[in-house]
Amino acid sequence: MKHWIVLTPDRLCINGVEHERPAQGFSLAELYRNHIGDYPKYFKMDDLCKAGFVASELLLQTEQTGEVSARSDYDTDHRAILLFNRSSSLSADTKYQATIQKAENYFPSPSIFVYTLPNIVTGEIAIRNKYYGETNFILLDRPDATVMTRQIGNLFLDSATESALTGWADCIDEHHFEVRLGIVRRGEDIHNAIKLLLL
Repeated sequence: MKHWIVLTPDRLCINGVEHERPAQGFSLAELYRNHIGDYPKYFKMDDLCKAGFVASELLLQTEQTGEVSARSDYDTDHRAILLFNRSSSLSADTKYQATIQKAENYFPSPSIFVYTLPNIVTGEIAIRNKYYGETNFILLDRPDATVMTRQIGNLFLDSATESALTGWADCIDEHHFEVRLGIVRRGEDIHNAIKLLLL
């Protein structure tokens, strides 16, 4: 795996290069403002979507240049997206539940309800980058390189898939998230790539 990112409140590592941690930790909003800034839909996203979106943007910016800079439009027709996590869309689910909990204070929010599916983050990444390959989100109890390798390998059974943006994207709230994404290409050793990503 040539391109990968690890993003948590305490760590930002892109292609093996560790970035210095700010005193308050890495903030999704600050990373968005400083390195992306041109996608107003970001402010409507739930926390999982923001974490996956920011990490994918930082990763894709490095794909051709090797450093965080202009976004790349590489391989859009033949790229799939497959993400995994353990908590699904629990952060948005909890917020939505609060809007329907009490009959006397019932105010269902369509803007929150939209994000009560974890695969919305894969959709946002696909829309942003005009990816036309398969998109999917799978729930696992924990990061499991063997299971992830098998599922990612299945993407390449479709002869149209040449690469996949894949990895672990879990988020409890804006202060508790872990995103480990990488780009895997047809013919690469997927298992070793995923083991590297999960280190």
